[in-house]
Amino acid sequence: MKAALVQVIRTLNARGWSPATSTNYSFIDEHHQCWVSRSGVNKADFTEQDFMSIDAHGVGSGMFHGIKPSDETQIHLWIYQNFPSAKVVLHSHGKYPVLISQFNENFFAVQGYELQKGFKGCTSHLDSLQIPIIDNHQDMSALCAELDTRRADILQHCFIIAGHGTYAWGETLFDAQKHLETLDYLCECEFLL
Repeated sequence: MKAALVQVIRTLNARGWSPATSTNYSFIDEHHQCWVSRSGVNKADFTEQDFMSIDAHGVGSGMFHGIKPSDETQIHLWIYQNFPSAKVVLHSHGKYPVLISQFNENFFAVQGYELQKGFKGCTSHLDSLQIPIIDNHQDMSALCAELDTRRADILQHCFIIAGHGTYAWGETLFDAQKHLETLDYLCECEFLL
C-alpha cells in the first residue's frame, strides 16, 4: 500500500493539488494500523519513509512515539470512525473545490454529469448530488464537532472544507482516488460555467 500511495501522492502533487507541502494522506494496513503522512514534507519528494504510524488518539506510535503528526490527523480519524469501511483517506488542496466553496454555503449541488457516477453508489447522471461544505476551523475539535452535525449529509465519500480543500476516501486506494478526482472534476466544470 505504501508504494502505491506514494505514487498517487506524487501524481496529485504534479497536478498542483499539494502546494507549499500542504495536504495529508492516510491508510489502514492489514494489521489495522493507521499510517499518516508526516507534516512539512514536499509531496514531489514523498517516499514510503514519510509515513508514520499513529494510535487511535492520533499520537505517534512505535518508532514514531513523540513525533507529532499533522493537526488534521483528527479529521482522518473522524472519517475512519464514522465510515468504518474506509481504508484510505486523501486530502487535496485543488483550486476548484476551494473556489466553489467561496460561492456556495453548506452544499455544492451538482446534477447532469456522466462523471458523477465516479462516486460509489451513484448510478445515473440524473442523480442530484449535494456535497457538504464544512466551515473551516483552526481548532480540529471544533471542525470535527461540525462534521458530527453534518454526518448524515456525507453520502459521496467526500466533503469540502470551505476555503481549504477536500477530503475523499474509499475502501481501496483506487476508490479514494476516484472519489477525489470526481469531486475535483465536477467542481472545475461548475466553476468554469
